[in-house]
Amino acid sequence: MHTSGISLRQEWQAFWLALGFLTRIPMLARIDYSQALMNQSSVYFPLVGLLLGGLYAALFYGLNLALNPLICILLVMSFHLWITGAFHEDGLADSLDALGGGYTVEARLRIMKDSRIGTYGTVALVMALGLKAALLVDIDQIWLALVIAPCASRLTPLLLMYLMTYVTDPDKSKSKPVAERFSGARLWVASFFVLGISLVLWAWWPLLAVPILIAVAVVTFCWGRNLKRTLGGYTGDALGASVVFTELALLLVMAFA
Repeated sequence: MHTSGISLRQEWQAFWLALGFLTRIPMLARIDYSQALMNQSSVYFPLVGLLLGGLYAALFYGLNLALNPLICILLVMSFHLWITGAFHEDGLADSLDALGGGYTVEARLRIMKDSRIGTYGTVALVMALGLKAALLVDIDQIWLALVIAPCASRLTPLLLMYLMTYVTDPDKSKSKPVAERFSGARLWVASFFVLGISLVLWAWWPLLAVPILIAVAVVTFCWGRNLKRTLGGYTGDALGASVVFTELALLLVMAFA
């Protein structure tokens, strides 16, 4: 019983740690911080995404009572950038700057650590945000896309963490706490959670799991293969970029459906 109590307390702390790591939402629980707990918290990334998606959908619903859908989407996206601190978008910009401007692994990693944004990162951000807004406008059930995209997209970095190695020196990286290899058991838990949510939403979008699986699989394979070729593994910024890519891929599939 004592061991179980410790385990449940650790899981509770891991959830709040994940929420605090990915968002600006205050952690309302006492955290016995450790690198192991931070790594353990990764399993809750899709759950944090679902909570964010619920906020986005509720905000869109309220705004849509008075404004047209495009304005609502842009305001929701602005809220997303604020509440997450543009966490994943920053990773996208840094990753594209590094891969576009560096000709060696060392140069790419050095550029990726630079806080300044370059041409490649700027273009990537503009195109990603513009494409996201355009795809959301083109989807019939915008609220559903707002709910599921943040949840499903956060499964991709877990797959990359499980399948690949971390290439940046963890002692000098802001992503040190999540740099350890992600366990297979927790990956299965996160995967079944995302697929379970798709079943809950069956009434509004039957077979929602199909576009989710397509988006996650395609980005994991393509982005992961590119990272392996150009960096030899993943970085924290590359994981953030994978979230943005998966969101766009999922919205694209949903727009075609």
